[in-house]
Amino acid sequence: MDKHEIRRRVTEKYGEIAAGKTCGCGCAPGCCGQETQAKSQSLGIGYSKEDLLSVPDGANLGLGCGNPVAIASLKEGETVLDLGSGAGFDCFLAARRVGESGRVIGVEMTPQMLEKARKNVESGSYANVEFRLGEIEHLPVADSSVDVIISNCVINLSPDKPAVFSEAYRVLRPGGRIMVSDIVITRDLPDPVKRLADAYTGCISGASRRDAYLDCITSAGFLDIAILDEKTFPIDFITSDPEIRGLSPDLLEGLKESVKSIRVRAIKPR
Repeated sequence: MDKHEIRRRVTEKYGEIAAGKTCGCGCAPGCCGQETQAKSQSLGIGYSKEDLLSVPDGANLGLGCGNPVAIASLKEGETVLDLGSGAGFDCFLAARRVGESGRVIGVEMTPQMLEKARKNVESGSYANVEFRLGEIEHLPVADSSVDVIISNCVINLSPDKPAVFSEAYRVLRPGGRIMVSDIVITRDLPDPVKRLADAYTGCISGASRRDAYLDCITSAGFLDIAILDEKTFPIDFITSDPEIRGLSPDLLEGLKESVKSIRVRAIKPR
């Protein structure tokens, strides 16, 4: 798929999620209970019950692979930027940490998600949160204007990851930091997985090799790059596909073990 087709499919999929036509696992409405599934998934990747109760209804869609806010060490008065902010879940959690003197900006390319996030701002009366329409490769944010960048299972969807980290470097103030949760792979994926649309929109087939991902961060100019946590990411939602199910047992087992959820920190030098 070329980058335009990738963008179209991702925008279409997340528009459907925002509209409630499907959930994060790709099933039909009501098959697993979108709200229940979202809560269960979020608790399993590092969010607390307090986190889930503190945001507007509908902000948590269960689309993440980790809790970047928990590792961001946010401080009162900081400006935070969320890349691919969805319905605003992490933004609203960050808003509590930076307080009234801080600011949170979410950038989202899917119009339906943006509309949902802005309604959540109104329902929760968040004076320090705003959402902007834009692509993470071309951020609608001024140079050297934010202290912290967070992102949750989004950068893997970008067809131009070097541009994402270059833009992140541009908008961070000297000494600023990125704290992201994302999906990487430890070996090349089998061709049937690469061709599967659900594997792309499900954050798998667009993922980079771990070393290549870290190289993108290094090339952008960041220092003190560290993987703070790494776990195997469940891919059950694609293994029921007939073509994937037809892989040899060894190849299928290797596939399951090669998809990882990582949490990464890096610093822009002063």
